[in-house]
Amino acid sequence: MNHPLSVRLNDATITRLGKHAQRAHLAPRTLAQRYVEEGLRMDEHPLIRFTDGPAGRRARLMGTGKDVWEVIATVRDNGGDATEAAGYLEIQLGLVQAAITYYGAYQDEIDQWIEMNDQEAAEARAAWMAGQAAVKR
Repeated sequence: MNHPLSVRLNDATITRLGKHAQRAHLAPRTLAQRYVEEGLRMDEHPLIRFTDGPAGRRARLMGTGKDVWEVIATVRDNGGDATEAAGYLEIQLGLVQAAITYYGAYQDEIDQWIEMNDQEAAEARAAWMAGQAAVKR
């Protein structure tokens, strides 16, 4: 359930928010809501930041270039062993643990990213296989 909240912002902040919203093709109110939600998440999970990409906005581990969903998928691929995943990804164990902690709080969101990636990989493989079959005729 959403509840109204009145917030007073200075003119410079309103102007900057408007410019950012325009670039993001969002209403300023929507962008402000996103900033609040993401800011709260980053306060709760200091090693997580958010980034835009072709597939959308997602949680990313600071300083690694790795999305949280990628780390979690790797942990799963390593039988749930965070140390093995850290070695495979060549990142510090503490970063993998930070991703796992974030996943615990936002499991549905991360599972959607993993599912979307798995689906895209399956579609890409099917397209490649169809191409291979067509070339061999």
